[in-house]
Amino acid sequence: MTFWYSGNLFEAGETGSNPSVPLDGVGLRFGATVFTTLRIYREDLHHPLTQWAGHCDRLTRSIQQFGWTLPNWARIYQGCEQLKSRYPILRITLFADGREWITGRALPPQLPVQQQTGVTCWVAPPDYARSLPAHKTGNYLACWLAQQQAQRCGARDAILTNTQGEWLETATGNLWGWAEGQWWTPVSDQCLPGLMRSQLMQVLAATGEKVGCQPWTKDRVMGFEAIAYSNCAVQLLPIHTILNGATTLEYSSQHASIRALQERIADLEADLR
Repeated sequence: MTFWYSGNLFEAGETGSNPSVPLDGVGLRFGATVFTTLRIYREDLHHPLTQWAGHCDRLTRSIQQFGWTLPNWARIYQGCEQLKSRYPILRITLFADGREWITGRALPPQLPVQQQTGVTCWVAPPDYARSLPAHKTGNYLACWLAQQQAQRCGARDAILTNTQGEWLETATGNLWGWAEGQWWTPVSDQCLPGLMRSQLMQVLAATGEKVGCQPWTKDRVMGFEAIAYSNCAVQLLPIHTILNGATTLEYSSQHASIRALQERIADLEADLR
């Protein structure tokens, strides 16, 4: 695996290629990092679907709010340029002292199939709530544990909830539901305002389509004809089955609303070639 750390490119496993990481640093001890995950389209950081500026802005807002040292953005850009031809997905992690760590990975192997057939999700109890949910911090333990439990239940992802029983987001993305002739997405200060979520809202607004933003109560969830979730890696992924305690909810992964929005994303990507 090739990765970038603090201004240098490393090949994992090669002699002399192990970076020096302070063992007493707050990043390792307390998870004091922020990160963002971006999908590189056509190996171009400036491709509109890559949303380079949006990812940098989100990291900057978190760093400024936490009062951390600003990173060297030129060095971060250089690292991403070095890795973009190797990996379609990059994760940029920033430490409180300004250091950067950039890693890459492949797209999920079953993604094209899952985008067509949908996936199963498991509803997690509120014990799995994320800390500082408006930020993507290195303390993602609750989400990871929720995902692990979801997978043990035969699901791909977990749906996080609050103490009122409202659905907030999945462990990895933002929720979307179709009802009453339009899309709905949860609104809560306990949800991350995802970049793909924002882009999909812009895509829908461009043709005058409304997006309803309100808490996802039990009544709201039961009224959906279709449900999906989004993030920068998977775009829009239908959910066909939701495991909610002793109840199993089923939704159409072939719903016209999902297909139409997926086609809009594909058209946007094609138009930018």
